[in-house]
Amino acid sequence: MVIAIDGPAGSGKSTIAKLLAEKLIGRDGSGFTYINSGYLYRTITLGCLRAKISPTESAPVLEYAKNANISYQKDSVFLDSEDVTNLLHSDEIDRYSAPLSAIVPVRHLVNDLVRDIAGGQNVVVEGRDMTTVVFPGAEYRFYLDASPEARAKRRFDQGVSRLSLEEIRESILKRDEIDKNKPEGSLKLEAGVYYLDTSDLTLMQVYDKLIEVVKLETKA
Repeated sequence: MVIAIDGPAGSGKSTIAKLLAEKLIGRDGSGFTYINSGYLYRTITLGCLRAKISPTESAPVLEYAKNANISYQKDSVFLDSEDVTNLLHSDEIDRYSAPLSAIVPVRHLVNDLVRDIAGGQNVVVEGRDMTTVVFPGAEYRFYLDASPEARAKRRFDQGVSRLSLEEIRESILKRDEIDKNKPEGSLKLEAGVYYLDTSDLTLMQVYDKLIEVVKLETKA
């Protein structure tokens, strides 16, 4: 079973997707694996920066991505056997991961990798085109949204950015513009996808609303 979650940066996709994967039990009695497609783009971005490759240069980025040793284990991403999960939310990675993810051949590569990871499993997968391009036939599709102000505050409160609250807000708006205008895999809400504005909701309120839709058993 695939539960796909879409939406802009800071809307709560990652947190709620991870929680659902931890709590839900599939109809076959097995648990769910959490997959964050954004981690894969960010890992490629990190690898390019380490290799002195500009993340905006299509040809060298694609060549690097094709040969990169990237693996996904539970909710962590490994680059050359190094767990790099905690390195993926720096201001520099934020700055370059959006333009890198707009490179169409790189999107194809990452989308194929996500499908391979998900194959034959119960998964909760999140990313900006999970409900439209990667898993349009997912059993459950959700689009989480929030105001730019709410998303900026969440990012600011994480304490991982050196930017001011207003600078984070401006960065989010720029990221939205890139994501909405990608030549492929752009951020959009399709018919039949459950929409939820999380601006004024707590994590557990969002969780409860999605559980009402999914209607699966949960772990004690």
